[in-house]
Order: sequence, then structure tokens, then C-alpha cells
Amino acid sequence: MKPDAAALHEFMTAERREFHRHPESAFTEFWTASRIAGFLAREGYEVQVGRQIMDPRFRMGVPDEGILEACRQRALDEGADPAFVERMRGGFTAVAGILRNGSGPVLGFRFDMDAVDVRESEDPDHLPRKLGFASMHEGVMHACGHDAHIVTGLALARILASDRGSWGGTVKLIFQPAEEGVRGARSIAESGFLDDVDFMIAGHVGIVPDGSRTFYSRVSGFLSTTKLDFHFTGRAAHAGVNPELGRSAVLAAAATALQIQGIPRHSAGASRVNIGKISGGTGRNVIPEHAFLALETRGQTSEINDFMAAEAVRIAEGVGQAYGVQVRIEKMGEASDARSDPDLSKIAAACALEAGYERAVEEPLPLGGSEDFSFMMNRVEARGGKALYVVLGTELSDAHHAPRFDLREKDLPLGALTFALLARRLSKGDTGDR
Repeated sequence: MKPDAAALHEFMTAERREFHRHPESAFTEFWTASRIAGFLAREGYEVQVGRQIMDPRFRMGVPDEGILEACRQRALDEGADPAFVERMRGGFTAVAGILRNGSGPVLGFRFDMDAVDVRESEDPDHLPRKLGFASMHEGVMHACGHDAHIVTGLALARILASDRGSWGGTVKLIFQPAEEGVRGARSIAESGFLDDVDFMIAGHVGIVPDGSRTFYSRVSGFLSTTKLDFHFTGRAAHAGVNPELGRSAVLAAAATALQIQGIPRHSAGASRVNIGKISGGTGRNVIPEHAFLALETRGQTSEINDFMAAEAVRIAEGVGQAYGVQVRIEKMGEASDARSDPDLSKIAAACALEAGYERAVEEPLPLGGSEDFSFMMNRVEARGGKALYVVLGTELSDAHHAPRFDLREKDLPLGALTFALLARRLSKGDTGDR
């Protein structure tokens, strides 16, 4: 089951650097997704892309058509496969590889593949810059390790395809767009693609500062979240000649921001609200006609988050009425609460140690944030399956989403080997039930 360690490391490192050079943000992952699709096809997987596995009603925060088309053309200019890119037109960039191998359970693995809107460091000591694989795209960077997630999925695909005698059943490898901003997973979950999955697994590199060569087998404490954009439209007027004719969108946005901070925190668990951006206006002598507010709410449970989000909307609509402006509300992303299965956690910890991790931690690790993989977890669990989210420890050169972010490439094979061993055990009927 264990492939040659040196060959696996060489393959994953080379591929990771290629994906790092070509970062693409949410729903514009045309180059990334087409490269993944081509690799899966060559390894013998049935490949499904875009609308085959995405319900368009549940995509959120999709860039406008001009941005999508520009990114699609850029991907083609950089050598993306035209046939796959055509099937992804409009930002339908999800990819899945399916491998059927006789009777047995259906195993699902999710790997997110989008980059972050961060400008990569130009420090000559920053390893990607030093070795020539820094981002080619201004203002976009793999600053969260999703390039490592992609190659973990590709390595897992190769291991399973080359060693069919060690496992049985069906594997679905899902490469998800738009995890940043929690925008992409629900469209896959709602498509029905996961409805026959018995075990659903995903993970993230880094996260924990002391995580080098440590595997965290049971991540829990996902916060439910809603990302909202408020667009205020008032009426412009001259601030000196006829201010009574104006309706200030900026004042309405500012009042909304202040009032939202006063939403009562919830007694049933942790609750959060944050105003991330406010903008508007054109000049000091003009009553501003337009203003914009970006915010998020979070809650320990979906019910708590729903309360926070509903209160934010109620306040915005009420303030809009008070100031005589219109308010248009867009949901830009969301994720629900979720829990990792404790039985799967035990198996994963054992597999991690067998794969070469020095330590496997089984105690629940509170995420303290949000992950839209929760929609996939809940979809599978609602149909009687089990789900798990883990952390793949590695050394980081800087914090996630920072310009100098990088990771230790020597650790890359550990995650792929752990997932391969986990697939083998689950396919043989070891469900971890006690």
C-alpha cells in the first residue's frame, strides 16, 4: 500500500509548485480544475465537472461575467485544456473523479483548490520567490495551503488507482472551488452527488502552530456563519444648495454598522458579528447616493447564527426606512455547524501513525472558525453516513493568509498516505464502531 516515499515526495512537490504558480480565486479556478481533471482522466477515473456536480442555485458570491471570462481566457493562454475549460464556463469549476472497484462502501474525499486574494511576498528569502514558483497572478496567492490539498488529492488518486487489490468499493474524489468565503461546497452537496456516500473525509494543512508532524484526527466546533453584503441606495443632492432633497446612503450604512454591533449575544452559545468593510460617497459637497457594507455573523450552532443574521438584516432594513434609502441584501457565503465522527477519528489516528506522523491527537480540536465542508458532512450524515475533518500538521513560515505563507514540503506525503490507509480500512469494513 505504501508507494516509494522519495517518488511520492518528488511528485507532490513538483505538482504543488505548479499549482502555487497558478493561483486562482473562487469560481475562477479554470487552469487548476482543468489540470486536475486531465490528471484524473489519465489515472483511469471517471471525471465529472461543473454542472454535473454543482447545483447553480446554491453558488454564492460568484464574480461577474466579465471577470469570469477574463480568467477563463487567462487559463487558456497558460495552457489549460480547452475541452474541460469549456465545460466550466460561467464559473462551474468543481471537479470529481470516480473510481469503482467492486463491491464495498462509497468513500468521499474533499479537497479545496481556490487561492486567496493576497499579494505574495517579494522578499528574496521567501522560498517560493527564491526557487521561482511564486504566484504569477498579481494579488492572488495560495496563502492557505490549498495547493497542498490539491496534490494530496492527486497523490491519493494515484495510490488508489495503482493498488486496487488493497481496497474495494467506490471512491469519489471531489475538488471544490470557492472554499474561501464559504461559497462553493453547498452547491455540490445540494446537487445530490454525495447522496450515496458512506464516509466523507476532508482535512486542512497547518492551522495549529505546533502542528509539525502532528495529526489532529477530530476537528469539531465549526461555527455556523453567514456572509452578507448590504447595498444602500439613497438620493444625491448638493450639500449646500438643496440638502433637503438628498437621502444619504453613507449615513444609513454608518448607522447600520453601529446598530449591528448592539445585537445581543446569544445565551445558548458563542455568537459573533463583524463589519468588515464600509464604503460610499463621491465628494464632500455631495449627499452620497450609494454606500456598501460587508459583514459576517457566526454562531456555535446554525440556530444561533440564524438569529444573528436575521437581526442584522432587520436592523439594515429598519435603518433604511428611517433614512429613506433602499437596501439590497446579498448572501455571499454560508456554512453550518458540524461535528466529526469519533469512531472515524480513532481509525484516522491509527492510519496517521502508520503513515509516518510522529503524534496523533484524538481529543477534539475546536476549529474556532467556519468551513463550508460542513454542508457535505451534514448531507452525508443525514443519510446515515459518517464524516470527518482532520488537520494535517506541518511547519509554516507564516500565518495562513499572510504574504509569506509557505509550508514544509517534506510533510506532503503524510496526508496522502493517511487518507490512502483510511480508504483501505474503511473499504474492508472497519467502521470504528464500538
